Amino acid sequence: MYNKFVLDNGLRVVTEYIPHVKSVTVGIWVETGSRRENKLNNGVSHFIEHMLFKGTKNRNAKEIAESIDNIGGQLNAFTSKECTCFYAKVLDNHLPIAIDVLADMLFNSKFEEKEIEKEKSVVLEEINMYEDSPEDLVHDLLSTTIFDGHPLAYPILGHTDNLKNLSREDILRYFKEHYTPKNTVIAIAGNFKANETIKLIEKFFGHWNGNKKNHPFEKPPTLYKRVIGKRKLTEQLHLCLGMEGISQGDDDLYGLLLLNNIFGGSMSSRLFQRIREDKGLVYSIYSYPSAYKDIGVFTIYVGLNPNQICNVSKLIKEEINCIKNKNFSDNEFYKAKEQLKGNYILGLESTSNRMTSLGKSELLLGKIYSPKDIIEKIDKINLDDINRIIDKVFDFSKFNIAYVGNINNQNKLKEDMNEIFFS
Repeated sequence: MYNKFVLDNGLRVVTEYIPHVKSVTVGIWVETGSRRENKLNNGVSHFIEHMLFKGTKNRNAKEIAESIDNIGGQLNAFTSKECTCFYAKVLDNHLPIAIDVLADMLFNSKFEEKEIEKEKSVVLEEINMYEDSPEDLVHDLLSTTIFDGHPLAYPILGHTDNLKNLSREDILRYFKEHYTPKNTVIAIAGNFKANETIKLIEKFFGHWNGNKKNHPFEKPPTLYKRVIGKRKLTEQLHLCLGMEGISQGDDDLYGLLLLNNIFGGSMSSRLFQRIREDKGLVYSIYSYPSAYKDIGVFTIYVGLNPNQICNVSKLIKEEINCIKNKNFSDNEFYKAKEQLKGNYILGLESTSNRMTSLGKSELLLGKIYSPKDIIEKIDKINLDDINRIIDKVFDFSKFNIAYVGNINNQNKLKEDMNEIFFS
């Protein structure tokens, strides 16, 4: 059962009571991420996520960790392009401790200069680690390519120079501007007592006042076709192909998820079966959709021997053209729909997943869909919907290509890619 209430300060609280579990997950969702940043402070959202674990007026960093570890719970956080989430999963009787710790981190973090400098070193190593992972790097490079000139192009971790130049004043200014009640959602899913939980939320968060200024997003970017690459001494070549997808809140997103199951989203998909299993040309190949508030991206990733890039690219284009020709059976469509429903329902068995669905939906869409609503939306998908989505997504005029690998003649590779996909 879902409930939503709004505190007097504008803080939204959404809950789902699940009586048959013994755990509860609580998350604080803030609508801030790399999309809210600029070229000078890019990476500050992710850095603030780190700093909230580094000590408060009441607990040092070790005591923050021990507060949840000692009760067998989990405490973590993540930053994306559009939001940051701090969450704790605990046994149901320990929910007051989880709320206390999260509130302490949010309101009492000290942002000490010495801790800021230490954490800069940690995040710089994280950036270096990311640079050493070409599969991760190529996805960031695709974002840079497909969203060129728009904040969605900024990497979540930021750049080394930006991080080094961030001052304590810069960090606190951004924190005070974006960490506000109206920009935040608290989501709780699991076994909890509603009245007691509401009182706890009001006790710890009711006093919160902050900047009430709205932060409108920039207009969504316009997508064009581009090819970009980065030379790196790797054995494999890492290739990403990006197209326009479907935005958050659009019912067609469920159709795209279904289509992805057919095309490249699983081991039984066309891309995997033909290019990896039948041809043996790659180790890894898959596709997936990413959805933002006002735009989406559909991505194909492949890791392969650089000598096979033209052969594999031609096979990928053949599979795209096969999809564009609406070449699939009723049975394939039915199986993909059942696969989508099965994956969704299995995900509901985790209170963490339920909390994430609650918080993200309320934060970015302002509404929550029940599992029954979602299943009905999936059941209603028909072939006409899929055909409409295919025409929108597989549009070569909005096709972007990014690669990372040991390519000596990048100009020749770009010419080959242009000839295969754009001629």
